[in-house]
Amino acid sequence: MTAIGQPFVVSDEPPAEELNALWERFSTAAGREAAILGNRELFGRLWTAALLPTAERACREWKPRLVLHEAAEYASAIAAQRCGVAHAQVAISLAEVEAGALELAAPALAEHEEHIVQQLRVSPYLTRFPASLDPSPYPATERFREPAPPRRTSLPDRLAGDAPLVYVSFGSVAGGLTNAAAVYRTALDAVAGLRARVLLTVGREFDLDTLGPIPENARVEAWVPQADVLSDATLVVAHGGSGTTFGTLAAGVPLVIVPLFADQLVNAERAAAAGAAVVVEPDRDAERGMGTLGPQHVHRLRAAIETILADPAYARAATRTAHEMAELPSIDDLLARLSRVSTPPPV
Repeated sequence: MTAIGQPFVVSDEPPAEELNALWERFSTAAGREAAILGNRELFGRLWTAALLPTAERACREWKPRLVLHEAAEYASAIAAQRCGVAHAQVAISLAEVEAGALELAAPALAEHEEHIVQQLRVSPYLTRFPASLDPSPYPATERFREPAPPRRTSLPDRLAGDAPLVYVSFGSVAGGLTNAAAVYRTALDAVAGLRARVLLTVGREFDLDTLGPIPENARVEAWVPQADVLSDATLVVAHGGSGTTFGTLAAGVPLVIVPLFADQLVNAERAAAAGAAVVVEPDRDAERGMGTLGPQHVHRLRAAIETILADPAYARAATRTAHEMAELPSIDDLLARLSRVSTPPPV
């Protein structure tokens, strides 16, 4: 915010001992227990309590006309409600996933503000995801398109060439997981010798020395701006996180998706149903639902990549989704309209 000259405040964090204790429980939890710990205890209770004093103070001092908050950041909505200010939520995941998270968080949120859950259900719900892949249970769903980011950098010279560009990324979290090396190794073995230029990004937490030999057609980087790669990519291999999946589809690029955890499974199903992706199912921990790749997946992953590279129907399906997303109103137009018509919620 400093870079664009906007005022901001930084809130306190949850008490370290409570946060650490919750993460310790989460590390061994499975299924619904893990979902409750993440959505109710972490977001609904700990982070809401930590953020609320700062959010309420900012709301009273700045007197905004409209408060925008991420769907799982509840403190700002509670602060807006208490101050009689209209509020709207911005989607991070698919609408059904967000609605399920709200249901789990509801008991903790009601302790802060009695009717906040009902208000969140009917407040404007802003999402960049297309209706064809993201049916929404929120009655006030508003869809928008993001501005196309300007290309800031060119790809490394060592990726130059005429062969298709395959971009492999498992997001910013996977590099810190214990199974990261196996996932990246499987991907590299799957693309070895493929007639393609391959870029693998692993994040800044991963130790590149643990990867082993890199195929001649592949390059490994800690991080490259996604928009810069997507403008050249023919295919993306990813874990199905919302940012990567829908950013890729907005660029009209098809995917091979290996859903490892969280909302990635639903994203993979939706993209495949649209004809824009092939899903490679990883081995999955029966208790925790976490996925991983190993040598047994090399052939399946390579076959999925070759299928999309050989069949233009996948690219056509991705292009259809991109057109649908491009036809949505701009975020600037949507916010201008919301600011004009916003009315304070009942208090």
